Amino acid sequence: MRITDILESHRPAFSLEFFPPKSDEETVQLFQTLNEVKRLAPAFVSVTYGAGGGTRDKTLKIVQQANSEIGLEVAAHLTCVGCSRIGIREILDELVRSGIENVVALRGDPPKGETKFAPHPNGFRYASELTAFIRQSYSLCIAVAGYPEGHIESPDKETDWTHLEEKVNAGADLIITQLFFENEDFFDFERNMRQRGVTVPIIPGIMPITNFQQILPFTKICGASIPYKVLADLEGIQNDPEQVQRYGIEYAKNQCGDLLAHGVPGIHFYTLNKSKATQEIIRSLKE
Repeated sequence: MRITDILESHRPAFSLEFFPPKSDEETVQLFQTLNEVKRLAPAFVSVTYGAGGGTRDKTLKIVQQANSEIGLEVAAHLTCVGCSRIGIREILDELVRSGIENVVALRGDPPKGETKFAPHPNGFRYASELTAFIRQSYSLCIAVAGYPEGHIESPDKETDWTHLEEKVNAGADLIITQLFFENEDFFDFERNMRQRGVTVPIIPGIMPITNFQQILPFTKICGASIPYKVLADLEGIQNDPEQVQRYGIEYAKNQCGDLLAHGVPGIHFYTLNKSKATQEIIRSLKE
């Protein structure tokens, strides 16, 4: 089912993001997690493509199995990195043959060791070009990424939000945001997009903090900022993993509760393939 159709009948819609595992053991663990997650009846799960597009085959296999064997609605990430237009068409054709109806269209991050994005000579430079290509030839539901604090490579938020508007005009059906920790950043972003005439659903992305050492480099990479008080609180308990996880879960619960009270259509959780905290949060929000 298309995500936009799901949003019309299921509100709030909770979704979870996973990434392709690196080993057979991690693959087994991932599918155990997906079976656990199914009991929560998520709106959909998404599977990332990996920096540099290096997990293409794994991403396809996971979304296919999650959909056909586990019965989850899925969205496959698709990036412009290292892939020609012909290659992208082959991936899209494979998704359609597998019955997948949703795709997350992204420019993608540079391969490991590279600092700047370089488009394939016969590929796409921007997510807006990829979105337009998909919309022209396929009836897939297209999600694109939004950045409440602006993309890390953009000179300012307004410039980045103009690029997002271009992606929507190119045919995107919904926006899923990068993670953030200050809801006012999201509300400001949402107001700006609505003032621009963007009417597609905007789903906020949330990452529960479960590991203090892990969250710092991760937020630096994606350009998300941690509020000073949160950072100070975490520094005080950083040597107690259980306290850190409990703090992160409670913070995310409050953050999600506030977002839902403001009428967001759903919440997309970045799990880092560790869904216990997310499962607890979703159960709490459903009570």
